[in-house]
Amino acid sequence: CHFTGYYEPELEGRRAPDARFCHPLHGLPPGFRQDRPWFSRQEITTQNLLAGRELIWLDSAVEAFLAQVQGSVRVRVEGGALLRFGFAGKNGHGYRSIGKELIRRGAIAADAISADAIRDWCAANPDEVAGLLAVNPSYVFFRLLELAAEDGPIGSSGVPLTALRSLAADPDHVPTGSPVWVECGSVQALFVAQDTGSAIRGDSRADLFCGSGRVAGRMASGLNTQGTMHVFRLRAGVKP
Repeated sequence: CHFTGYYEPELEGRRAPDARFCHPLHGLPPGFRQDRPWFSRQEITTQNLLAGRELIWLDSAVEAFLAQVQGSVRVRVEGGALLRFGFAGKNGHGYRSIGKELIRRGAIAADAISADAIRDWCAANPDEVAGLLAVNPSYVFFRLLELAAEDGPIGSSGVPLTALRSLAADPDHVPTGSPVWVECGSVQALFVAQDTGSAIRGDSRADLFCGSGRVAGRMASGLNTQGTMHVFRLRAGVKP
């Protein structure tokens, strides 16, 4: 099984835009239906199709993009208040990795790719950032959540995720709520399948939730390895 990691970023933001904080996270567009594709990322950004649906403003287009990839984010606003945003829907387009695109271009070596490497490349090539992000047509919409600071983000199962105990898997192969024994690198533990992900498809992919904040981000970025995953299932004829 190929294991990767994900986390809940914690970023600085503002409730209203200014010269620095001018990159929004958006709520669902009016009349949105999840069962049909909406506009692509490039169409959304170049045509400003979500004007008026801004939930919060960040100071980096790259961090706004990465928050969409993670599917949740904590934002510290003026006055110190902490706001939580979670997945509300997506535009129905397939996910394409900008990390793989940078590898394809020869901009970053395959064995050096990470979220920090992507950040560094974007900082060194600011005029190329918009074009890079547009490679991924998928776009994620958020909603404001009422969560205690100690709670993890809400997974697709509808419950808060727990660091190094919750994982994202393909529900067609790993039923939601299934206990899963994971062995990869230094991680040997029992997880529960409580989430899904656009890039997590098939019976040999899983994404381990690493927690919230910068330390969890470093752990998630460095988790890209092979291992084994044992899914516990009820025997035929046994009632739960």
